[in-house]
Amino acid sequence: MKLATIIVAGKEQAAIVSERGLLPLKSLNRQMDQAWPKDLFTFIQSEKLEEFKEWYETNKNRLEGMEGYIPLEEAEYGPLYRHPSKIWGIGLNYKEHASDLDESAPEREPASFMKPDTTIIGHQDTINIPLQSQRTTAEAELGVIIGKKCKDVSVEDARSVIAGYTTIIDMTAEDILQQNPRYLTRSKSFDTFFSFGPHLVTTDEVDDLFELEVATVLNGQVHRKNKVKHMTFDPYYLVAFHSRVMTLLPGDVISTGTPGAAVIRDGDLVECHIEGFVPLKNPVIDLKKRKDE
Repeated sequence: MKLATIIVAGKEQAAIVSERGLLPLKSLNRQMDQAWPKDLFTFIQSEKLEEFKEWYETNKNRLEGMEGYIPLEEAEYGPLYRHPSKIWGIGLNYKEHASDLDESAPEREPASFMKPDTTIIGHQDTINIPLQSQRTTAEAELGVIIGKKCKDVSVEDARSVIAGYTTIIDMTAEDILQQNPRYLTRSKSFDTFFSFGPHLVTTDEVDDLFELEVATVLNGQVHRKNKVKHMTFDPYYLVAFHSRVMTLLPGDVISTGTPGAAVIRDGDLVECHIEGFVPLKNPVIDLKKRKDE
C-alpha cells in the first residue's frame, strides 16, 4: 500500500495512492462509512496502519469504483507530515560518499545527527540555499518511517516496527561543516533542508530492501547511485541501534545516508530516485542571488 499527503482546498490530508490516482481518506470514510484518521501523522501515531492494510486488501475492489479520485498528474503534494518527534540523519553510510569528503567512513557505529522539523518541505517545494553558505549540497536518501513505539529493538525484530519507507533529499551547508565538525547541526538545520515524500510505501510493497538502488539526480543526470546492500549500517541495524539510545515513536524518521552529495546552485532541480518509488523533486533557489535582484 502507498499513502501520501495531498493538498485539497488548501488543506493537507491523507490519501491512498493507486493506479487510478489518489483517494483522500476523508472521501473514503464518507463513502464507506468508516472513521480512519484523515491526517497521515495521526494515522501513523494511532498504530492502525496494519489494521488498515488488512481492511484495504479486503475492500480494494470496492474502492476502485469509488468517486473522488484525484489523477496522479494533478495531485498537489505536501510533505508526508510536518512534526515528527525525531528526525535522525546518518552521515557517511556509504564508503564511496565518505571518499568524496576526504573522510573515513565510520565502521564501528553510525555517525548520526538530528534535524529540526522546521527543515521539512515536500515534493516540488523550493530548496533555499541560505545567505550564510557558498557551498550547499543535496543528498538523495532512503527514509525509514517508524510505525510503533519501541525501545531496545533487536536487528531481527526491527522490520516489525517499521511502517514503511519514503524518498528523502537532505541538504548540508558543506562549507560551514568543513570549518569545524562541531558545526554539523547548524550545517544541517537551515529551513528547507529536508524534503520528505511524496509517498509512504509500506514494508509489504518492498520485495528486497537491500536491492533497492538510491540515486541523487541533478538536472536530469545521475550524480551518484548505490544499493542499500552497500550501506555500512543497513536500515534494520539503524533502527535497532537508535532504539537503544532513545525510545522511538510512531512517525519518527531515520534518513539512512546518501550514495553521493551534489553541489546545488540557483535554478537547479534535484531529485531522489529509488526503484519502485515515485521520484521526489525539488527546485533550488540561492537566496544570495535573489537578494541582489
